[in-house]
Amino acid sequence: MNIFNQLIVTLLPVTPKVVVARFAKPYIAGEDLADAIGTVKTLSAAKAMATIDVLGEDVTTREEAVASKEECNRVLAAIAENGLDSNISIKLTQLGLKIDTGFCRENVEDILEAAKARDNFVRIDMEDHTCTDDTLSIFRAVRKKYANVGIVIQAYLRRSESDIRQLAEEKANVRLCKGIYVEPAEIAFKKRAEVQQNFLRLLGILLGARCYTGIATHDDVLIDAAKQMIQHLNFARGEYEFQMLLGVRNEKRNELIRDGHRLRVYTPYGKRWYAYSVRRLKENPQMAWYVFRAMFGNSN
Repeated sequence: MNIFNQLIVTLLPVTPKVVVARFAKPYIAGEDLADAIGTVKTLSAAKAMATIDVLGEDVTTREEAVASKEECNRVLAAIAENGLDSNISIKLTQLGLKIDTGFCRENVEDILEAAKARDNFVRIDMEDHTCTDDTLSIFRAVRKKYANVGIVIQAYLRRSESDIRQLAEEKANVRLCKGIYVEPAEIAFKKRAEVQQNFLRLLGILLGARCYTGIATHDDVLIDAAKQMIQHLNFARGEYEFQMLLGVRNEKRNELIRDGHRLRVYTPYGKRWYAYSVRRLKENPQMAWYVFRAMFGNSN
C-alpha cells in the first residue's frame, strides 16, 4: 500500500481539484470567515480551543499582502465579537516576507496591535527552510514591543535544537511540530524515529526551561512521552497545551480533553485551500488512498 500511496501523491498535480476538495472537506473550515467562526463555535462546545489560519502564502504583490493583513484583523474582530476561545496563526510569506522584510514586519505589527487591543495572541507559523532565518528575526524584533506573540519550530530540521536552545533562554512561547515541508536530507531528518527523537529532545529543552509550549502532534508515541514529561515536571494544566489539526484524530483530541489537558485545534479557512490540502497529502501519503477512492465514488 505504501508504494501505491506514494504513486498517488506523485499524480496530485493532475488530480482534479474537485477530487482533492472531497479529501479536504474535514480539514478545512470553509472558504469564508463565517465558516471558520461556526467551526470554532462547534469546537468550543466540545471544550477545545482554536487557532484560526487564513489560508494563502507566497503572495507576490503588496496589495495581496495588505489584503491578507486586513483579513487577519477581521478574524481578530470576529473572535472578540463572538467571545471565542481562539487566537490566530499567520504565515509571513502571506504578509510580504518575500517582497520586503520591513514591509512584512509592519504588517505583522499591525496584526499584533489589533490582537493586543483585544487581549488576544498571534502565532507566527514557520514555513520552508528558506524562510527560517527571516521568520525568527521578525519574531524577535516584534517581541521586543509585543508580548502577545509566539513562534513555531519544526522538529525535523537539523538546526532546530540550536534554535530551541536560544528560544528557551528567551522564554519564548513556542509551538513545536514535526514539520510538513519537503526538505533536503542535508538539513532535515527523514526517518520517522529520528524526527520523533528530535521532537522529544526539543520538547524536553522547552519544558525544562518552563516555556509555554504548544505540543503539536497526533503521534501517540510523542503524546504519551509528552504527558510523562509534564507529569514529571509538575506542570499545571495552564502551563502548556496540546495542539491538533482540524479533522485529524478527533477521538484522540476528545480523550486528551477528557483527561483535563488544554487542547487547541488549528482551524484553516479560505479560498486558497488547495495548496494546503496537497501539502497535507504529501505529509501523510496514507491519506492519498481516500482521494483515490473518491475519484471512483467509493466512500466505504
